[in-house]
Amino acid sequence: MDVGLKRELEEKVRSGERLTREDGIALYESDDLAWLGGLAHEVRTRLNGDVVHFNVNRHLNMTNVCTASCAYCSFQRKPGEKDAYTMRIEEAVRLAKEMEPENLTELHIVNGLHPTLPWRYYPRSLRELKAALPHVSLKAFTATEIHHFEKISGLPASEILDELIDAGLESLTGGGAEIFDWEVRQHIVDHDTHWEDWSRIHRLAHEKGLKTPCTMLYGHIEEPRHRVDHVLRLRELQDETGGFQVFIPLRYQHDFVDMKDGKVRNRLQARTQMATGAEVLKTFAVSRLLFDNVPHVKVFWVMHGLQTAQLALQHGADDMDGSVVEYKITHDADDFGTPNKLTREDLLELIRDAGFRPVERNTRYEIIREYEGPDPERREAPQPMRV
Repeated sequence: MDVGLKRELEEKVRSGERLTREDGIALYESDDLAWLGGLAHEVRTRLNGDVVHFNVNRHLNMTNVCTASCAYCSFQRKPGEKDAYTMRIEEAVRLAKEMEPENLTELHIVNGLHPTLPWRYYPRSLRELKAALPHVSLKAFTATEIHHFEKISGLPASEILDELIDAGLESLTGGGAEIFDWEVRQHIVDHDTHWEDWSRIHRLAHEKGLKTPCTMLYGHIEEPRHRVDHVLRLRELQDETGGFQVFIPLRYQHDFVDMKDGKVRNRLQARTQMATGAEVLKTFAVSRLLFDNVPHVKVFWVMHGLQTAQLALQHGADDMDGSVVEYKITHDADDFGTPNKLTREDLLELIRDAGFRPVERNTRYEIIREYEGPDPERREAPQPMRV
C-alpha cells in the first residue's frame, strides 16, 4: 500500500472518521498484516480496553431436517435420511438442564427449516426451556427461521416475534446472513431469505427491544469487495436501529471427514480453499475498522481453532464466545480439531494466555463477573500489543 494512503487511513481511524467502501477494499489489498492488526487493536482497545468477554452457554440444534440444501452446509438432512433427527422438547430440556451445575447463562438455539413441524413447536419449546431454566437467556432462531415461521404459520413476523418474546426469547441469533451480495449469494444459499427479509426481521426485532448479533460467512467464493459490501449494509442498518451488539465473522468450513452416511454435502469445497490464518486475521482487522458503530467483535473459536482465535484478539476481536457444548453445525462438517466444549476455566486460561483480562458476560453484554488478568509476576506472561 502507498505510504500516503496508509497515513491517510491511520488519520481517519484515529480521528474517528468513518471509512468508506474504497477504504475497506484498500485495507484488504494491504499485505501488511502487522500494520492492519495494530490499527484494529487500537480501535478494540479504545472501545474495550484489555477486556475479553465470554459467556457460559450451550448450543442446541433441535432438528437438522431442512427444506434447504445450501451449497456450503453439511448440517442439513432430508426427512428419512440417516442421521436426520428432531428432538422432542423434553429431550431439549434434559440436555439444557445438564449444564445447570456450571451456572449456564445462555441457550443458543438454531435449527433446520423443518418441512412439517408445526409453528407451535417453537414457542412451546421456549416456554418449557424457560420454565426449566428461568435464569438462562434464550438466544434463538435465525432471521431465516423467522421467515420460515411466517410461511408455516400464516402470521407476520411482528406477531411471531411478539409470541416468541412472550415465551422467553431475549435475542435472535445472527445466522442466515452468509454473504448478502446476490452475485455470490445465488450460488451458496438455497432458501429465499435474502438481505431484504433478513434486514426486515432484525429491524423488527430491534424495534421490539431485542439486541441481536450479526454475522458474515467468509472464505468461500466471495471476494474482499463482497465482504466490504456485507459489512457496510449491516453498518447502515446499525445506524438506523442501534440494535446490533456484536459482529461475528464465521469461517467457512470444508468437510474434512466422510459423513457417516457416506455423503459429502458441501458442494463448494471442490472449487474452494478455506481462509488461511492470515486471511482470518485480516478479515477480523478490516471488519473492526469498518464497523465503527458496533461495540463488539466476536471470534467463534469453534470455526477458527483455539490459537487463531487467540490471535484474533490482537486483531480487533474482544469476545471469545462461550463454552458452546456440541456445536453440530460445524462439527458435522469437519474434524477441525476444536473440542465440543470449553469450561469456564478453559476460557479463562485461553484469554489470559493471549494476554487479556477475562470478563464473563450475559447475552446483553452485562457484566456477570470480572476476573484477574495474566499474572504480571510471570516473566513469560503474554501482554496485548502496545497502543
